[in-house]
Amino acid sequence: MPTQQIQQEIIKEFKGSGDWLGKYSRLIKIGKSLPDLEEKYKTDETLVNGCQMKTWFSYAYKDGKIYYRVDSMSLIIRGALVLLLKVLDGRTPEEIKNTDLYFIDQTGLRELFAPVRANSLWKVVNQMQAAATAKIKE
Repeated sequence: MPTQQIQQEIIKEFKGSGDWLGKYSRLIKIGKSLPDLEEKYKTDETLVNGCQMKTWFSYAYKDGKIYYRVDSMSLIIRGALVLLLKVLDGRTPEEIKNTDLYFIDQTGLRELFAPVRANSLWKVVNQMQAAATAKIKE
């Protein structure tokens, strides 16, 4: 499914959530659906530096596509990670690099994140895009 269509579905889902408390609750519920990352991927090398709550990031590259491995101690970040995975996981590096993650603003999610949590989210987004850029340059 095209990334734009997935983002439109996310936007529609969150528009129906009502106020910030409804969106916050939905994000927590979504976060609970993220499978726990296997312990072998929770290393010092995969720990995202600068996050208040422990957040891990790694990826695998297979058959021309990137598959992300992510997790966080924060349910809010986990919820955001689930949404990012819906949009970006299993895509080519070019698709990832060229995807504008407009759903974050159009759902009102940006306002839900305190600066510290927003910092964690953007660090993961930056790492996702950096992984795609690195594969494009290979």
